[in-house]
Amino acid sequence: MKPYLSIVAASRNDNHGGDLTSRMNLFLRGIYYQLDKYQIPGEVIIVEWNPPEDREPLSSVLPKPTSKWVNLRIVTVPAEIHSRYTVGKVLPLFQMIAKNVGIRRAKAPYILCTNVDLLFSDKLIKFLSERKLQKGTYYRCNRCDIPKEIDYSKDIPELLNYAKKHIIQRLGKNRLHPNYMGSSQLWYVNIFTHLLIILIAKIKRLLDSQSRTTIESADTWACGDFTLMHTDNWHQINGYFELDAYSIHIDSLGIFAALGQGIKQKILPADHCTYHVSHQAGWELQDPMKKIYFDINMPMLDWNTAQAACEHMYLKKEVLPINDENWGLKNEQLHEEVFTYEQ
Repeated sequence: MKPYLSIVAASRNDNHGGDLTSRMNLFLRGIYYQLDKYQIPGEVIIVEWNPPEDREPLSSVLPKPTSKWVNLRIVTVPAEIHSRYTVGKVLPLFQMIAKNVGIRRAKAPYILCTNVDLLFSDKLIKFLSERKLQKGTYYRCNRCDIPKEIDYSKDIPELLNYAKKHIIQRLGKNRLHPNYMGSSQLWYVNIFTHLLIILIAKIKRLLDSQSRTTIESADTWACGDFTLMHTDNWHQINGYFELDAYSIHIDSLGIFAALGQGIKQKILPADHCTYHVSHQAGWELQDPMKKIYFDINMPMLDWNTAQAACEHMYLKKEVLPINDENWGLKNEQLHEEVFTYEQ
């Protein structure tokens, strides 16, 4: 059956952050279970970038589909292509370029770009099953970090219940007042503070220009974990910018490229969220000293530069001409394996 949803992520079998195989298995098990439960025809596209020579390919370590509702496609970008990038000497995977590879090859009308260490809440998947997604809108949801000490042997319903009760922190805007950057903990716990924040946000919207409100309301927090829009809209912005650098802030540039092209933002309710399994290499929870040395050693986009580029794209209504026509390695013949459900 033709997929309604393409779920695109990038990875390689290098144990990034520790327990990567377990986290990838959890990610796929969750998708297989939930797309079957809510009967959403879909495909998962894992772009295997620069596979390590001394490890098994992802096709050997990832679980295969357990439902007729979803196929697994593994597209491999070999080391020869990776070696073309200067930063490839210190960075083993170009996450956003890899996601572009998936976007270019997706078969569904709607494409979700995400990461391989997530579970999706049942309410989020149920929303997707209602097929209310609209072209011309990009969808964002909160990311909730949960402890890395989870029991991977549990079934998906048990793990979702555990995740709901063990949130370490929440990343993302509140859909009721996205232009206000208040404490997220009080958004959902204290109703009086919540009402006060809504009032402050409304007053701020009245005082600010529409452009300033839109810019401040853009939900760029952990947007690489969940950005969903129609395939035509992904092609309208030429996918993510393909920079020869670490991926941080490149996902935010994609958000503003979309806003500049008139693609509207929709932030989903708080319980329509993703659950992110924390790990050693996780940026938000990383030790400050590790962050400092990582920044020094890794070529990356500075946030002030990224922010200026974001505002420029929105205000000038243009996509910066960084990608060429071959974005997503369109003209490359890449090896692909497709796995379907076998009864």
